[in-house]
Amino acid sequence: QRQLVESGGGLVQPGGSLRLSCTASGFTLDDYAIGWFREAPGKAREGLSCLSSSGGGTYYADSVKGRFTISRDNAKNTVYLEMNSLKPEDTAVYYCNVRRLFYGDYWGQGTQVTVSS
Repeated sequence: QRQLVESGGGLVQPGGSLRLSCTASGFTLDDYAIGWFREAPGKAREGLSCLSSSGGGTYYADSVKGRFTISRDNAKNTVYLEMNSLKPEDTAVYYCNVRRLFYGDYWGQGTQVTVSS
């Protein structure tokens, strides 16, 4: 069974950092493009960042540019989202997504990030 399992969410104070992880099982991520999204209460799901399968193309939303970093470790079959300088408005459920044309589009289960003092 192909699935993505996320971890790393939690409660952090403003200005703090967290690293989210998303590990694939049942398939390898080598040729998949990866992305991170979030969904805050009452708001539409927001695309935050994506990274091409080759690692050569990266996108960041303006809301997280300069604070968040997307990365992948194919040897560990895991993708990451490093989040620094967190703000209360970053509070949301965060989702990883991987996709490969003709092979599939998979989502993690979501992990809660709460930024509060």
